[in-house]
Amino acid sequence: MVSTFPNSSVDLSRVRLEIRSLQPQLVEWRRRLHQKPELGFKEKITAELVSSRLQAWGIEHETGIAQTGIVATIKGSKPGAEKVLAIRADMDALPIQELNEVPYKSQHDGVMHACGHDGHTAIALGTAYYLQQHRHNFSGTVKIIFQPAEEGPGGAQPMIAAGVLKNPDVDAIIGLHLWNNLPLGTVGVRAGALMASVECFNCTILGKGGHGAMPHQTIDSIVVAAQIVNALQTIVARNVNPIDSAVVTVGELHAGTKLNIIADKARMSGTIRYFKPDFKGFFNQRVEQIIAGVCQSHGAKYDLEYWSLYPPVINDADIAALVRSVAEEVIETPMGIVPECQTMGGEDMSFFLQEVPGCYFFLGSANPEKNLAYPHHHPRFDFDETALAMGVEIFVRSVEKFLT
Repeated sequence: MVSTFPNSSVDLSRVRLEIRSLQPQLVEWRRRLHQKPELGFKEKITAELVSSRLQAWGIEHETGIAQTGIVATIKGSKPGAEKVLAIRADMDALPIQELNEVPYKSQHDGVMHACGHDGHTAIALGTAYYLQQHRHNFSGTVKIIFQPAEEGPGGAQPMIAAGVLKNPDVDAIIGLHLWNNLPLGTVGVRAGALMASVECFNCTILGKGGHGAMPHQTIDSIVVAAQIVNALQTIVARNVNPIDSAVVTVGELHAGTKLNIIADKARMSGTIRYFKPDFKGFFNQRVEQIIAGVCQSHGAKYDLEYWSLYPPVINDADIAALVRSVAEEVIETPMGIVPECQTMGGEDMSFFLQEVPGCYFFLGSANPEKNLAYPHHHPRFDFDETALAMGVEIFVRSVEKFLT
């Protein structure tokens, strides 16, 4: 039975035969989606594929939610409590030019599935198909949310505002991320903070330009910006408890036009990431205090734009325990379950988890032996598709365990 996945060193005998038999179809869906990647709120081809499959299987679903989102509803026929479990999968791609030379390479110039969302959509489709065929195995209702625009500007909030967690009201939600930071045959799951809050800023330093030979006649925006970049690092180093985690990154700095001209403007952009919700409102205040202080000391002015992108991904302890118990039933490798799997990356699954208890987890998908270990958002990103059936099995068992 393990031979369904050639060259795989992972024991998949715990994945039920009917789901293993779906593997070729899961791969086909994933590769079709990979060839036709679409950016946030433009996932029309993706949504059409999802809707056509759901319609063919007789699954009730609503389209056009938050522009391109879809919600499928599957009602179990097993007697039991009328609870509702949601499963969330994101559909969008990234503005990256793919460098992989594979038969399923992106056909859309400058757009690529470089984060595994094509796999997430395929796993959710496989889960929907299996659950529809086996409604006698669970009671209550499963809602499968196909979400647009996770990579930005964010599709979770518009879908929540459109009522995807209502009618019937969702009791809990789960989701997964194929994860090339973990090898195939592992699951990263933990209670509490899994992924970080992401806040962003743009700042323009307004100085006074002039000749490089006469700096006393100028206010050098580059010098001011350089001091600000250094000073921003003191927020984490000296204002955050060392036991807590936070990162301040200045990712862009643009200034100057010629080597002998002192620049009158410097523009910088960056992100702030942290796990503790208590930090909300703290970093934006400290960032502006530092920028204002440095600028004042040099006689410069500034224009600052600061905004919150996503809150931290906080898993509910009970739902995380359920997912972990399921993963332990499915995964049988030396590493197995990885509880300390936090990352400073952000995810708008966080908005769903603010509304209802749930668990977001990582499904290991890297396989260096097959050259499938490039990091997320890399133009050569790809993953071991063996993980697709594993993802379906974990979702299905979570449904069966929660909706008993």
